[in-house]
Amino acid sequence: MQRDTLLTQDELDFIQTMQHNPQLNVRDATSSLLVNGGSQIRDLLTRLAANEQVTIQANFDNQQMTFPLHLVEDEFHALHLRLGVPSIYEDGPMIRPWRLVLEEPVALENANGQPGTMWVHEVSFKGVLLEVRNKTKPPKHFALWFSPSGYERIALRGTFEKETDRGYFAYQLNQGDKDETERLRQYILQQHRLTHPALHL
Repeated sequence: MQRDTLLTQDELDFIQTMQHNPQLNVRDATSSLLVNGGSQIRDLLTRLAANEQVTIQANFDNQQMTFPLHLVEDEFHALHLRLGVPSIYEDGPMIRPWRLVLEEPVALENANGQPGTMWVHEVSFKGVLLEVRNKTKPPKHFALWFSPSGYERIALRGTFEKETDRGYFAYQLNQGDKDETERLRQYILQQHRLTHPALHL
């Protein structure tokens, strides 16, 4: 990563403060982004956020976080810019979503909460790496529930991509429900905080 692409410590502290939400399972509808820089900049950002996808990106070490900006209306009908849950990427030969490697695999469950033969080893906001047990053939598609310990279960919909050298199966996630996607991002952010505590002070 080139040195001139990194944020200053003050900029990184600001972004970390804006995205810090101790209640990760509760959407913080009151957090807004105060834009100091004149009405022209504020109006431009507001128009862009209303019509296009606007993001703020922070680069650090070999990772980057991309925070979406959402336009929200308060009870007085005033519009505010609000930071959403970030997408976390890692640099390398290719930039790819940051993968959480689970300490213990978690079985995907059906709608009734019964575990099946597919076990999650790694998860990102774009895909999962699964082990298929009992010599079951991996399906081309799945729609199951991910229930990590201590966290509300999350609906996952996946499409088979490839088998890895280790005998696991990579699936691309194609979440149809924005709320489920947001909950998955929140879970990954929570785990990223535990894995990289120095970045989330």
